[in-house]
Amino acid sequence: MSDVVLTVEQMRAAERAAMDAGTSEWELMQRAGQGAARWVMRMAAGRDVTVLCGPGNNGGDGYVIADVLLRSGYAVQVIAPVEPKTETACIARQGFGGVVEQDGIPAGHVVVDCLFGYGLAREVRVDFAKLLEKVAGSTCYKIAIDVPSAVESDSGRILGPLPAYDLTLALGAWKRAHLLMPAMAAMGARRLVDIGLDLDGSTERLSQWPAFAAPPADSHKYRRGLLAILAGTMPGAPILAAEAAMHAGAGYVKLVSENSHPDAPADLVIGSDLAGVLDDRRIAALLVGPGLGRDAAARDKLSAVLATGKPCVLDADALHLLVPDMVAGKDPAAVCLTPHEGELARLCEAFGVTAESKLTRAQGLHDATGLTVLAKGPDTILVGRDGTRFFPAGSSWLSTAGTGDVLAGIVASRLAVHGDPMRACEEGVWLHLEAARLASPAFSASDLARAVKPAMASFL
Repeated sequence: MSDVVLTVEQMRAAERAAMDAGTSEWELMQRAGQGAARWVMRMAAGRDVTVLCGPGNNGGDGYVIADVLLRSGYAVQVIAPVEPKTETACIARQGFGGVVEQDGIPAGHVVVDCLFGYGLAREVRVDFAKLLEKVAGSTCYKIAIDVPSAVESDSGRILGPLPAYDLTLALGAWKRAHLLMPAMAAMGARRLVDIGLDLDGSTERLSQWPAFAAPPADSHKYRRGLLAILAGTMPGAPILAAEAAMHAGAGYVKLVSENSHPDAPADLVIGSDLAGVLDDRRIAALLVGPGLGRDAAARDKLSAVLATGKPCVLDADALHLLVPDMVAGKDPAAVCLTPHEGELARLCEAFGVTAESKLTRAQGLHDATGLTVLAKGPDTILVGRDGTRFFPAGSSWLSTAGTGDVLAGIVASRLAVHGDPMRACEEGVWLHLEAARLASPAFSASDLARAVKPAMASFL
């Protein structure tokens, strides 16, 4: 299945290209409706189904789904508040052999939402809103076709009553809303229905499960990557990052700190000579920010790290201290930023980026600076020189203090291994997600750091 993520404009262009190449719009609707119907039948398992049809081509998909179900022996209820308004949807309506109700209460054990598709740009109101409210209050199994009917596809904004769906079937390609909050939280499981479109050319993609390998036979600790982590005024955060980094592949992790760390792992090397570390040619990557502080001394440390030109990860306090002058004239491709939404907003202000959503802020920040931006959260977004990558939703148990420090340590460790910022961020997110799965519910950040080792084993 394709990993391409399309905007509304790109999806329309892909459909036009298919039609220009000889595939009719009706054929595309047949492929979409029949492919979705197979999923609906799998979920319904013989139970009654209600299909909600809107006036556009998403409603046309619904009539095709309903017709496939009816011909397969299912009891099908179709509710359509208005008549279809597109030529292809009218053909689908005429081809449906059952009864269509203009107003009704969804009675099926399974409800299929085909009211609006990926092009919705205004609030859902009147009869459609009332119908969605009825679905939201029902205990039925809920399936959204393409994009849930109260969701704006490009932004994930909610434009009306939004039921909690059990399954969302993306038609032809993934849309941004499938991978963005707040919409993603209501979509349940998400599956892709292939309709035969040519999807080449998009730089936005769904990140794929990475492949790791054991170190080469002639490896030693420096060849595998020496990572230096710069501590500051708060000792706990850099220790969490270091412990995660030690299990994420780097051959040598060194904590540079002026503090004592009696609780640090015995195999973590700790030193206080910052100048010596920054001059050490064996250093493959640096991490600065967790527990750094925001005073003048912290600012000087950050400036010194960036002055080396070495690959580095900036997190936490470093993101509050970073200003354009610090990266002016430096190689932006060597720097990874790992902000949460508040830090991302602060960075956009510092670098003069004006944007409304998390996605457009991350993309705008990368465009303005060339830096690799990993905008973390329940909808994590990575923007770098290879485009934009989206990730599946992670465990909601990650919403606890210190898990961001763990992520920074993992990303920095991977960066020390191979030096590719975007690849390091992708690998880091997947290891973080898998560690959360393995750590079991109600884990702490230190539990998560310890789970990085078995998480790594899952990918080998």
